[in-house]
Amino acid sequence: MTTAGPLSCVVALTTCATHAEATTIATALVDERLVACVNIIPTVESIYRWENRLCHETEWLLMMKLPQSNCPALKNRLPALHSYECPELIIVSITDGLPAYLQWVGTP
Repeated sequence: MTTAGPLSCVVALTTCATHAEATTIATALVDERLVACVNIIPTVESIYRWENRLCHETEWLLMMKLPQSNCPALKNRLPALHSYECPELIIVSITDGLPAYLQWVGTP
């Protein structure tokens, strides 16, 4: 298994209602050095139940790479930037990758 030295890296996912919101959130998180990189993946189709209603929406997916040590700050900051009452935030550990890239992610 390859890691970024003593740092563990993760991928965090969230969805946004608009491209403008996705860009605003991504820019803020990179600018604040909470994440190393954000990929904005356009127009994912989301089907979910919210407040006992079936919803079918087009959203933008943010794929954020960051050191695991920044997860608490991301959990705190994302809701302040997000328009959703309950924004999605899923965090997945990176178990392997190109060492130089993981080192870069680990030091945003």
